[in-house]
Amino acid sequence: MKQVRPVRGATRNDESRRFNMPQTEADGDWLDMREGIDGIAPRLRTTVTVETPRTIISRNASPDVPFDRSINPYRGCEHGCIYCFARPSHAFHDLSPGLDFESKLFAKPSAATLLRAELGKPGYAVAPMALGTNTDPYQPIESDWRITRGIIEVLSETNHPLTITTKSDRVVRDLDLLAPMAAKGLATVAMSITSLDPKVASTVEPRAPHPERRLAAVRKLADAGVPVYVSIAPVIPAITDHEIEHLIARAAEAGATRAFFIPVRLPHEVAPLFRSWLDAHFPDRAGKVMATIASLRGGRDNDPNFFTRMKGQGPWAELLGTRFRIACGKHGLNQERITLRSDLFRAPRGPQGELF
Repeated sequence: MKQVRPVRGATRNDESRRFNMPQTEADGDWLDMREGIDGIAPRLRTTVTVETPRTIISRNASPDVPFDRSINPYRGCEHGCIYCFARPSHAFHDLSPGLDFESKLFAKPSAATLLRAELGKPGYAVAPMALGTNTDPYQPIESDWRITRGIIEVLSETNHPLTITTKSDRVVRDLDLLAPMAAKGLATVAMSITSLDPKVASTVEPRAPHPERRLAAVRKLADAGVPVYVSIAPVIPAITDHEIEHLIARAAEAGATRAFFIPVRLPHEVAPLFRSWLDAHFPDRAGKVMATIASLRGGRDNDPNFFTRMKGQGPWAELLGTRFRIACGKHGLNQERITLRSDLFRAPRGPQGELF
């Protein structure tokens, strides 16, 4: 299952124009002479900066997402998915949503301690905690930092319901925690698989695990009793949309019980990055891809409106939805809802609360 991957996903590292980053413009003559003067530029390395937030639970009131709270152990993501809607968040740090997002990462090692304190506050109302809603909690640096595992340990100890979204098979390393939680009705995992074509996957999400490894992880999770969704997100017109039926068939074969899809979204700085990526990897169909995205997004690169942002609109959206529903029906997915329990929660030990 060998896969040759490009070094990074984005082809550019443009500064954001929305906040305070100073604007620069590369000098063409200098670019021509740079290698002769300085030599070949060193390979881009990943760096990790420790972040010390005061709280760790993020809350939202969005009517089109199935959770109201989440935790993001990391900012930035080394997987390098070109379509990632979280890329613009790096502009808040005066960093580029391009290569900086993939290589200049932030980690929150105090996450578990902060979580324990927040769960122990009087009046805390329990509802499923979502991991992986912004950047991937199982991106490569989790192997060393183990922040996600620390968060799950606190949730497991307190019988707090949990949902995880990831595109990494590293999630199975925490089966010793997730399987007992699932047996109590406390945990689900959504595995994101955009394409089964190794060549496409290696360009659209260059540092994410091979699609077959993700399917193998679905099987391991399902065999351990963890309810598994497969997320086909995003669907990219003229590049991955033809795979919907095959992906659903393979997901069902691997043991997934539910699936969902989201058409590609291109907010803020993601749109120009995505266009450059298309020009580099799919120049033969770049125009068709962007025209179809505009058809899905009301004539724009992105539609930020609630509900339509997740489903798209127009004939293309209707066609994708119909194909998806037929395929799920054929393979027995989405037949039953999965509801996580909230009645087992017990506040954590410590100065903020005691076990009941």
